[in-house]
Amino acid sequence: MTAKSDAQLAEEVDIRSSRVLHWRFVMNLALMIFDAVVYFAVSMVVLSLSHEMNLITTRLQLNLPVNPYFYSVVCAIIYVFCMHAAGVYHRHVFADGYQLNVLLLKGGFIAWISICALDFIIQTNVSFFAVCMTSLSVWIAEMIVRFIARIFLTRQHRKGEYSYPTVIVGSPEGIGQILKFLNQRRQLNYKPIRVCPIRINAKTGLVEADPNLALMDKEIRDSWAQPIQVIEYGDHLASRIAETGAQTVMVTDVLDRFSDNLSTFALQMESVNLELALITSALDIAEHATQMRNIQGMSIMTISLPQYSPAAQIKKRIFDIVVSTIAIIITSPIMLIVALAIKLEDGGPIFYKQERIGLRGKPFYIHKFRSMRVDADAHLKEVLEANGQEMGARYKLKHDPRITRVGNFIRKTSLDELPQFFDVFMGSMSVVGPRPQRSFEVAEYDPVYATRLLVKPGITGPWQVSGRNDLNEEESRQLDVSYVQDWSVMGDIVYILRTIGIVIHPQGAY
Repeated sequence: MTAKSDAQLAEEVDIRSSRVLHWRFVMNLALMIFDAVVYFAVSMVVLSLSHEMNLITTRLQLNLPVNPYFYSVVCAIIYVFCMHAAGVYHRHVFADGYQLNVLLLKGGFIAWISICALDFIIQTNVSFFAVCMTSLSVWIAEMIVRFIARIFLTRQHRKGEYSYPTVIVGSPEGIGQILKFLNQRRQLNYKPIRVCPIRINAKTGLVEADPNLALMDKEIRDSWAQPIQVIEYGDHLASRIAETGAQTVMVTDVLDRFSDNLSTFALQMESVNLELALITSALDIAEHATQMRNIQGMSIMTISLPQYSPAAQIKKRIFDIVVSTIAIIITSPIMLIVALAIKLEDGGPIFYKQERIGLRGKPFYIHKFRSMRVDADAHLKEVLEANGQEMGARYKLKHDPRITRVGNFIRKTSLDELPQFFDVFMGSMSVVGPRPQRSFEVAEYDPVYATRLLVKPGITGPWQVSGRNDLNEEESRQLDVSYVQDWSVMGDIVYILRTIGIVIHPQGAY
């Protein structure tokens, strides 16, 4: 390939990127305009119904009239700005229902505070009730509209529209994992059009093509269910990728971060204007907050995770107390019915407690509604042996003979977990976190997986809302470790909303 042809390919990729940026800009602009119109319309309706159209400002005791239409326009602009600051218009958020609704709530809350501040500054006679009703009505309207728009966009994604043609580079196993991930999360907009299996030559330390095409084909069949062509790693790879019509190159593994191999690879891709997306490990240092300091001529970079600060820990504890208290009050009638059903079935104990390992390896007792017969623990080993399994950190029994009839129902609906809200209230657990495990399971942790012990175990979490027992061991571990790295109160709210969806439509629970 000549330099001129590379330049032409770079221009073609740039044109494709411009088209994507164009429709993304148009879509976001349309959403912003629509959001502003919705807020303006709702605001005018609320002001009219509350008989507050005659607005004045008492600033400096002037009692000057304020045009209600102009006031609503200003509030609508503030609302859109707050939505943008909350991340509502981000490309990876738009089609994610749970996360989008939480961000709409976050943005609406920021807008509500901002508009209250505006009313205080200019001292209008707009009532607090009117501001609150406008914010609540707009939030409800936005969720409905976004739901409809999300259905349309998801359908278009499945047709290949509004997506980023992507070439996935990595080991066959790594490519298979990413294909499965993208197949489950079409809202990310990445459309795999080629795969490029690679490996590191043990002698030279350089990247080379992975010749195991049979394994690559199997990974594609198992993870994507549609044929994807393989592009061989080698000379002029960037140009050949650009010729496929790709816009993004996604690196899954093999190419270690900060390595010469990755730096060289990145330069090749960027030379033809291809976007590079790097899949990092759950504990990658890039997720940490960094700060550069110069101390007596020496540059030192310090890293930290802000969510582990004392203030963040206090915030999470308050969140747990509030949520667990509300949950206990609301679910009390349900817990009473479940307790009665368990007692009537076999006359045994209603509750079941078991020692689990909690924060920083400290043992505690977890409480559940009993879903198995009274002597279930004593027969675990023989049941596993009968199913060809061994005691370990991950054993799966789809048809466990120890489960009672009532127990089968409360397990599938997750009602057996309700007593754990008392454990949360007392402080041994959190509402959201990795599931608590037993001592023999913890004994099998490697150093990376052991980081899950740095947070309190939770009633729900990434494992429960992402397939539960249908996940393989590696997927479960990745989810838990990622949570330790990324948790936030806002993220916990997303998991709670997703858990409600799982309770309504159970999957992977047995």
